[in-house]
Parts: sequence; structure tokens; C-alpha cells
Amino acid sequence: MSGRRVGVQSVGRSLLAALLVSAPAWAQEKTSAEAPASPAEPTLVAEAMPVNAGSVQRPSAPTAPEAPSAPGEAPKPKVEPLGESLSAMEEKPTDREVRVFGRVFARARADERTDYARNLSIQSARVGVSASFKHLEAEVTGDLSSKNILKDAFVRLANESKSLRLYAGQFKAPFLERALESSWDLPLVGRGFVEDYLTETHTMGGRRLGLMGEVRLKGAWKLKVSGGLFEGSKDELGVRTSEDAAARVSIRPFKALTVGVSGYMAEVMEGMPRNAMAADALLRLGALSVSGEFVRGRLGLGPFTAQLGLLTYTLPLSNDWALQPVVGAEALQLRGEVTGRGWTTVGGVNILFSDFFKAQVQAERGIRPGDEVPGTEFSLQLATRF
Repeated sequence: MSGRRVGVQSVGRSLLAALLVSAPAWAQEKTSAEAPASPAEPTLVAEAMPVNAGSVQRPSAPTAPEAPSAPGEAPKPKVEPLGESLSAMEEKPTDREVRVFGRVFARARADERTDYARNLSIQSARVGVSASFKHLEAEVTGDLSSKNILKDAFVRLANESKSLRLYAGQFKAPFLERALESSWDLPLVGRGFVEDYLTETHTMGGRRLGLMGEVRLKGAWKLKVSGGLFEGSKDELGVRTSEDAAARVSIRPFKALTVGVSGYMAEVMEGMPRNAMAADALLRLGALSVSGEFVRGRLGLGPFTAQLGLLTYTLPLSNDWALQPVVGAEALQLRGEVTGRGWTTVGGVNILFSDFFKAQVQAERGIRPGDEVPGTEFSLQLATRF
């Protein structure tokens, strides 16, 4: 009896073991028959349960094709700050963004008027921050190399289509295309003696505190009208004069040509003792760029006229490097009781690397205000921006 009982128990244990071993396979077959899982995404139960490879063959899940590796993102092109060029960020997206930027211009000069004494200087060490929102932009810029550190500090409001804009703060008055051009985009080492004479010596234009409105109509030859009131300059006694007014109108009848007129009226409420009107044109034909500007007005010394011309041709050397020859000429005539003439010619070459470095070598000869005989000046400038 005992031997028979032991035999029965042994058979029972064998059957129980067989049931336990084969149960996972039955469970998987039943699950597959009732609700087959996606081959690309097997269920957690099916993944966790052990399977007897000899009795159940489960197809391997196909792997999804690997996405092609994304090419390295190209660096974003540098964009000039608004304070340098109010048209620099026209196509910029309106998403919220805060940007830090800066630039350094290092310059060396040797002038015949000072027996070619070398003059080394940091012409510009500028740093700033700008913030862009859907209908609002703001910018603050300082120049650490200048006695007046603050350069630009303003806000710009715009409607949905960007056709109407309002500026408030300190920024460039809309007068003289040569003055409005970004110093980075300008192919000259300086802006020229005409701009210096009108802006620095006679305080017409330049950066000022003010309020300005702007209208842009892209469908009308990209018409742009800007005008505003600005803080007056100080007279000989250091007293602030009444407000000045400035305005500019420009159109682009076709892609290669832009023409405009601008005006500046000093002490607009007091009879405008100093005023000027300017007409300018810019022609771009591929690598060739030709610009000209004519100015006429009245200074404290009497009536004056001025002419500016500039020609460049950009020769690409590779994907990053380019060579840019440049030639230009300027002239100014005082036509009142005080008469005088000044002129300069300039020639040189710019070496450009990508959009963040340039080296400029230029020679200038001419008679500036205060000179009795012509003089020659050689300039070398290295510039970078970030």
C-alpha cells in the first residue's frame, strides 16, 4: 500500500510540474488569440513572461527605421542692433526673445598732418541687450570706450502688421543716410568728414532723446515715412535750446534701387536757424554697390552744400572669406559770408570673414575743415561682433 501511495504521489508531482512549466505558454497563446499585441509595441505581460523557445516561436518585433541624423545647425546670421540700423530686424520673428550683443573696433592711424605719428585707439567697445515681444521691442546699448557711455535706450511699439511704429527714448534721428547706416555695414573706417562736420560740429542729427512715429507700406514701393521731435542741443553758454525736428521718406521702386529724402530742422519752434535737406540713392547690382547723397541747408556760418559718393564691389573668395575694394569721395562748400571748401577721396580694401570679423585698410587724402593744404591719412581697423 505504501509503495503504491508513493508511486501515485510521484506521478502527481510530475503532472503538477508539467502543468506549471507549460502554463506560461498556454497563457501566451490564449492572449495572442484573443487580442494580438502590436508587433512594434509588445505588451508588458508578454515581455515579462518566460517562453519556452522550443515550443513557442514568437516573431521578433520589427525595429522602427532610424531617423537620419540631423545635420549640424548652421549658426544664425548676425543681426545689427536696432540702435545701429532701425531696419536691421525687419524680418525678425515676433516671438519673445532676449539677446545680448556687442562689438569691438580697434583702429590704428597715421596722418601726414601730424608727421605720420601713429595713433592707436579702441574706436568702439559696445555691449547691449535687446528684448523682443509681439508688439514691443526694447534696447539698451553702451559704449565702454566713449565718455558718454549710454548710446541707445529706447522702446518701439508696433501694430500687428508692423506698418505703424512708435519710438520713444534715445536713438538716431532720421537724417542723413550716411549717419543712419550701421557702422558694421558701412565699408568705410569712419563715416566721413561731411557727416562729422554736420553731426558733431553743428549738432544736426545723431543720437538724441526724442519721440518718433513711423509708417511702412510694403505694397507702395516699400514706402517708409519717419518723423519726430528731438531734444535740442546746447548753445555756446551751455543752455539747452528748444526742440529739433527730423523726418525721412524713402521708397524702393525695384529690388536694386532705394531712394530717399530727409530733413533736419534745429529749434523748430524758434524759426529754424539751422536746417538741412538731403536726397540719397542706393543701387545694388549683384556684388556692386553704388550710393550717393546730396545735402543743402543753412548753418550758423551761412548756406552750405555737400556731396557724398561711395562705390564697393564684393569678391567672394570662399564660403566665409571675401574681398571688398572700396572707393569714395566727399565735398562740402560754405556759400555765405564765410566761404570755404573741403573735399576728400578715399580708397582701400576690406577683408571680410563670415559675418563677425573684418579688417579694413584705407588711405584718405583731402582738405578737411581747418586745413590749408591737402593731407593724407592711412588707417587700419580690425572689427568683430558677437
